[in-house]
Amino acid sequence: MTSIRLNTTTDTYFQEAWEIYNSAFPAEERRSVDKQIAVMKNSNYHFEAFVIDKQVIGFILWWNFDSFRYVDHFATASSQRNKGFGKIILEKFITNNNKPVLLEVELPESTINQRRIKFYERIGFKLNPHYYEVPSMVSGESPLQLLLMTYPNAISEEETKLFVTKNHPELFKKE
Repeated sequence: MTSIRLNTTTDTYFQEAWEIYNSAFPAEERRSVDKQIAVMKNSNYHFEAFVIDKQVIGFILWWNFDSFRYVDHFATASSQRNKGFGKIILEKFITNNNKPVLLEVELPESTINQRRIKFYERIGFKLNPHYYEVPSMVSGESPLQLLLMTYPNAISEEETKLFVTKNHPELFKKE
């Protein structure tokens, strides 16, 4: 498996990765292509596609901040799920750098959401119970209530609030 950083929407593999992105996330959690073009210009942002035999099997979209890395979106192709690739990608991501990792999950209100949380917990992420919300990617829609998961340690409510105050303005810029 090869990791390839995509820098523009015209890069090889972008379209294939974008199709996975659109099928893996609901509209309120996805950027438009125009917003994706803008965010890819930020040097802190990384769009990494994972490729086997010239086929995208998954991606991890993440931000590199001073004291942590934030996973913006992560998914494997539906045809590649339950084959262990997601675990391999995340473990490689975690061991590639010693900074703590933050990511968001939907509330454990459905079986699939509960399974997703358990998947991250098996890798070593901690579920943080603090209230957390993000703006919808769809203009005019209500914010989304989510939960933060962190690796290797849980974070406090104060640390969650600091993350929102300090990083949400960059993560959710209105272009």
